[in-house]
Amino acid sequence: MENLVSLSSLPALSAFARRFPDKPATISGSTGEVVTFAELDSESRLLARYFTTRELQPGDVVALLLKNTPGYLNVSWGAERSGLIFVPVNWHLGPAEAAYIVSNSGAKALIASAELASLAEAVAAANPQLDITLAVDGSIPGFEDYQVALDSVVPGVDSPERQGAYMFYSSGTTGSPKGIMPAVPNAPFGAGLPIESLLKAQFGFGEDTVYLSLGPLYHSAPQGWSLGTQSHGGTTVIVDSFDAEQTLAFIEQYRVTHVQMVPTMFVRMLKLPQDVRDRYDLSSLRLVFHAAAPCPPDVKERMIEWLGPCVIEFYSASEFNSLFVIDSASWQTHRGSVGRAVVGTPHILDDDGNELPIGEVGEIWIENGNRFEYHGEPAKTAAAYNERGWSTLGDLGSLDAEGYLYLSDRRTDLIISGGVNIYPREIEDALVLHEAISDVAVLGVPDDEMGQQVKAVVQLAPGHVADASMESEIIDYCLARLAKFKCPRSVDFVTELPRLPSGKLLRRNLSDRYANSGLPR
Repeated sequence: MENLVSLSSLPALSAFARRFPDKPATISGSTGEVVTFAELDSESRLLARYFTTRELQPGDVVALLLKNTPGYLNVSWGAERSGLIFVPVNWHLGPAEAAYIVSNSGAKALIASAELASLAEAVAAANPQLDITLAVDGSIPGFEDYQVALDSVVPGVDSPERQGAYMFYSSGTTGSPKGIMPAVPNAPFGAGLPIESLLKAQFGFGEDTVYLSLGPLYHSAPQGWSLGTQSHGGTTVIVDSFDAEQTLAFIEQYRVTHVQMVPTMFVRMLKLPQDVRDRYDLSSLRLVFHAAAPCPPDVKERMIEWLGPCVIEFYSASEFNSLFVIDSASWQTHRGSVGRAVVGTPHILDDDGNELPIGEVGEIWIENGNRFEYHGEPAKTAAAYNERGWSTLGDLGSLDAEGYLYLSDRRTDLIISGGVNIYPREIEDALVLHEAISDVAVLGVPDDEMGQQVKAVVQLAPGHVADASMESEIIDYCLARLAKFKCPRSVDFVTELPRLPSGKLLRRNLSDRYANSGLPR
């Protein structure tokens, strides 16, 4: 039997590798590839030694431009146990955008998937400060082969390991992406990050957890929760991309206990034929999380009816200055809420910084939350805090008498028509369950008389025709559910709405299209 004293002296990842070396740490649902805890620990330690031989120091930055493969998490752990700051880069970005993130972060190393060779070459060419460029799963001109680099490491005693952390960049929906620098503990590796202790204490993650990560690992929740699962000895299942029926199949196949989704995934799953939904055994599920975008109440109600009271909503952000959580039972008595705070204390303030009464909509500020800073952006960091040390991300909402938070829209999303505030989310929630609508966004467009008028931009489901009759049907559907002044005056049809893989709508892309162009059809 393992010496318990020696195991207790090891970081959790290494201890798990000794206790259950053959247990899957990562599974690719798409390919079936498995990385065991022994393999994960071994490769990440080898990569840490490689970083040391290349003279990377704790606090240095490594950028990750990687596809969703099990190797992504191997690299993340290698950086984390080296005391490095690792920056996941969204590979859907254009070359200039991705290069900006690598440059702004001050990265000294870039590790990229060979499948992304063209993008990786452009990013490297724009960042001459890079000392290390490694290509994973193939070759990239000018990059060293990742496996060859690891094979070159001379076996030996590991250097003292320090706790590292990830630094995510905002999606840039309201401007240039900002690097969100968390408070990094000055501690040995294994001290962990805040999300790790929260997953265990709040949601019961442990060695028997099987977490299905449906999003790209360059996003904060998929990356953080995947690593957090493994930090407790659980198994992470990753996928290349979301498919509604395939998700049900993965839950059955891998006996998934915890899964995280976004509302657009809920909508697509609910639109599966009933016989398809009934085909799969989902009884292993303990908790189904959703976040990243507002969930229409009718959609959530139907998910609870289908899956039972295991649906949990949380509201947070990459800054992680706060966390609100609500379970199914509480939501059904506080319909539309995103929960009560479990990290930080919320306040609703007006434009002058005055606290607003219960039920009134204002800007959400957080007292005693996790502190953060925007990397290299002291002015933007300062703007996120007030004189009392409270922080805000610019979201609007209200609190009820029990402390439950209800989100409205960001200030930049508000439609002001004839002096009346109109909230796009309320209209989107009313429209999204129309059988012909696959996705919808609502925004204000210029109007000579009213200032702005309401427009719906709709992505139709297959089999439906974009014509004047459909436009009228959608407007009438809204009129049957909301006040007339809130309903769209017009509907435009698009092939696909601009959403990030996280589910977040790139509303600015749509707004820019209409800002100076009157009312294009």
